Amino acid sequence: MNQYAVLIYEAVPPAELPPEVQHAHERLPARIAELGGRVVAELALEQPETATTVRGGLVTDGPFVETKEAVAGVFVLEARNHDHAVKLAELTPVVSGGVEVRPLFGFQTAPTD
Repeated sequence: MNQYAVLIYEAVPPAELPPEVQHAHERLPARIAELGGRVVAELALEQPETATTVRGGLVTDGPFVETKEAVAGVFVLEARNHDHAVKLAELTPVVSGGVEVRPLFGFQTAPTD
């Protein structure tokens, strides 16, 4: 199994997500497990305005880039391959954003049968 980061981009603040979307996020690890994957870690992020950016020794308040969508959370999952990871990531509920799937550099787990 390989590990992948799934970055969740969303324009709706977490506190304003509809209850059905919040519940879908809570059920996501079980749904992924049903399809042969495994969620290793899950993290929800505070709003972008709580960020501090450090770039080239310069520290500034807030996110570096102004966008309508921001990274709202990230989870790490284990999947057989990239196609499987994408299929699992498609289960991620979003209101107006999307998800990005990236392989984690150098992380593989031993196959389990």
